[in-house]
Amino acid sequence: FLKTAFLFRSKINVHTFARLANGCLRSMTTRAIVLHRNDLRLHDNEVVKRAHEHADEVIHVYCFDPRHYSTTSFGFPKTGSLRAQFTRESVEDLQQRLQRLGNDLVIRKDTPERAVEDILKSIDGISQVYLQKETCSEETDVEKAVTSVSSQNGARALLIWGSTLVHIDDLPFPATEMPDIFTPFRKKVESSSQPRKPLTVGELKKGVSGIRSDAIPSLEELGLEKRQIDQRSVLQFKGGETAALDRLTEYIWTKKLIATYKETRNGLIGGDYSSKFSPWLMNGCLSPRTVYAEIKKFENSIQSNDSTYWLVFELLWRDFFKFLSIKVGNSLFFPGGPRAVEKVWSTDVRRFNLWRDGKTGHPFVDANMRELEQSGWMSNRGRQNVASFLTKDMGIDWRLGAEWFESELIDYDVSSNWGNWTYSAGVGSDPRENRYFNIQKQSRDYDPQGEFCRLWLPELRNIPGPAVHAPWLLSTADLERFQVQLGIDYPIAFKSLFHRENQHTPGRKGRSHGKRSQGMRYPAKGKF
Repeated sequence: FLKTAFLFRSKINVHTFARLANGCLRSMTTRAIVLHRNDLRLHDNEVVKRAHEHADEVIHVYCFDPRHYSTTSFGFPKTGSLRAQFTRESVEDLQQRLQRLGNDLVIRKDTPERAVEDILKSIDGISQVYLQKETCSEETDVEKAVTSVSSQNGARALLIWGSTLVHIDDLPFPATEMPDIFTPFRKKVESSSQPRKPLTVGELKKGVSGIRSDAIPSLEELGLEKRQIDQRSVLQFKGGETAALDRLTEYIWTKKLIATYKETRNGLIGGDYSSKFSPWLMNGCLSPRTVYAEIKKFENSIQSNDSTYWLVFELLWRDFFKFLSIKVGNSLFFPGGPRAVEKVWSTDVRRFNLWRDGKTGHPFVDANMRELEQSGWMSNRGRQNVASFLTKDMGIDWRLGAEWFESELIDYDVSSNWGNWTYSAGVGSDPRENRYFNIQKQSRDYDPQGEFCRLWLPELRNIPGPAVHAPWLLSTADLERFQVQLGIDYPIAFKSLFHRENQHTPGRKGRSHGKRSQGMRYPAKGKF
């Protein structure tokens, strides 16, 4: 009573008292940051779930990291326009979904570590920073930096695994001791591990007001030119969790395409030959465990066959490369790859540009490369062939190809991309020696009537049927009739550095000698 009387006698300022009271309440409120990177979704997201279970208020953050929009070591844009647009759409969709649930997504055009540090210094009561654990050096460097600034500002960074079908803790071996070859990896995982059920995130807590948030930057602000996905593309890809779940429903339930996936997966034209889930899996708009759960529902209610299994098989390939990147570390990016193969690679710019621009004079290669440049997509079959051609037929440093794919692919995933390129270059873990993709045979097998080549190479549209695959074999009269002048309308074909049996190349008809160059390894079949 005396203390209360003293307060009244002292005529304490009402506003001062209110600020003191609010400060006490704030000190009792627990807050957390969720730093989104490659987990741009709410469904089956343990990072989101744990943050909202353990804090009263949660701040969701995404950073357009300037380092992602710089250049690669060979000078390509690290993130090309089409992938950047897909990322923008994914971030916008996550922001809208959070807003509808009473929260928001804070956008920063800055590095994650600087953004987290700024928020920690400006907002009281943040004790934890949640983010998904990644595996490669650029991503883990960010994790170290965020952990450091969190600790310096009284918070704890929590790294949570969430990007694979099989959880890292459920592997039958430590990732650092996993098999180097996919088949033994798959067999051990399938016999000993089960994917966990997708998590239900539950009700989201509110966010924190008064935090500065930037607008989602335009492509021009990111230093990129605005480009549209070509109408010939297999899909008009749109980023975001909403589009991802729509595609999942369409592919599995509406069209039931999963029932024939194994038979159609090597297609080249249209949206139905394969799932096309990879762009959304890449940036975490779609959970692989959710895909698996839907496949199992389909198997239990509609049909279970080789095709339904085969999509799970492909998800395990994705897991394989993710876990392998932990084991092999930065050797994934070295010229000699994880096997430390000693080989002198060419970096001939003129030769590489022929491949990059789709002007090698080999229609199947050129059509795939133009599809990539104009749509941000290339089929798995195409990726294997163009990688083989670059590294074996042209003898170009495989890292140039890997960096070009990094720049151009909408579904670029660091572990899968670089892991597959080491296979193609013969510097990765490959159970078979001297693999090689015979471009002419592949063309005839997978584009038998030349429809894909004519789709992306309009200068060859008048050449009918499979003849389009080898225009150099046409007579002068036929070339005139089809209105094609080699060297003017379409390039003279690049002469392969390596001739293989049954491969016809310009200036060398008939069967090659079939000998393998000493010390040369040929590429593995990869799952890009």
